Amino acid sequence: MPSDQSTIAPIDLRSGAATNSVTDLETLEKGLDALETGTFQRRSVKGIVGRALSPLIAIAVILLIWQVIIYLQWQPDYIIPSPRQVFDALGMQAEQEILWSATVNSMRRAAQGFIIALIVATPIGVALGLNRTLRSIFGPILTGLQQLPSVAWVPAAIIWFGLSDATIYTVVLLGAVPSIANGLIAGIDQVPTITLRAGQVMGAKGLPRVWHIVLPAAWPGYLAGLEQGWAFAWRSLMAAELIAVSPALGLGLGQMLDIGRQLGDMALVLGSIFMIMAVGILVERVIFTPLRQRTLRNRGLIR
Repeated sequence: MPSDQSTIAPIDLRSGAATNSVTDLETLEKGLDALETGTFQRRSVKGIVGRALSPLIAIAVILLIWQVIIYLQWQPDYIIPSPRQVFDALGMQAEQEILWSATVNSMRRAAQGFIIALIVATPIGVALGLNRTLRSIFGPILTGLQQLPSVAWVPAAIIWFGLSDATIYTVVLLGAVPSIANGLIAGIDQVPTITLRAGQVMGAKGLPRVWHIVLPAAWPGYLAGLEQGWAFAWRSLMAAELIAVSPALGLGLGQMLDIGRQLGDMALVLGSIFMIMAVGILVERVIFTPLRQRTLRNRGLIR
């Protein structure tokens, strides 16, 4: 009898242990998945709500401070107009169909100029990022162009191209290209050498190597350069629209700002400034913030 028990018991114990192990493992996995999913959902909801409310809170604080300044009457309203006066000035421009056409024209020019800058800057960034000799020759020039205020190019562009769209796009390109190229160069510098060598071992050369290995590996720095390049493109466009004023160019937010200056209408001036800021914030929130969050999430840096 003892021998029979010793023969049968290990089979039952092993079978029971295996069954319990599988059951415990499945339970543990389900519990971890549920915990992780719940945490992710809570963080996701909090993140979305926080991103949505943060600008509104900032706007509310600014309006409150602004209204306090108006209430204290530190300056007359033709120097510091009230929020209502600024809103009425923008409403008047909207009724005359000036506000939206100016906004659309400026955004169209900025988008077109940024796309052209992207096409021009990417090969420059790749070439200087992968070739140290080219970087030592042209890198200082690229950095100097990035440091140069874009408004400095407006008089030269007017002399070269007159009051035309070419003038505006030239200023936008000279403002955006150096930032995009330098961002890509910085991204390539952060790519591990073993990644590039592995691509060479697998036979990746020329354009396939750049497209499938260099650009994906350098994407975080490249994205930072794109974001900064857009900021420079938008600022350069406003500088060009402020100076290169002509009916042939059509109205933009920069021209609307200059009209307010010429009329001495401080409400229109502030309204134009707020519209320029609003477009910049909108592009950053709608395009670049999701791209940045997705990049960090794909690389395991955030949930």
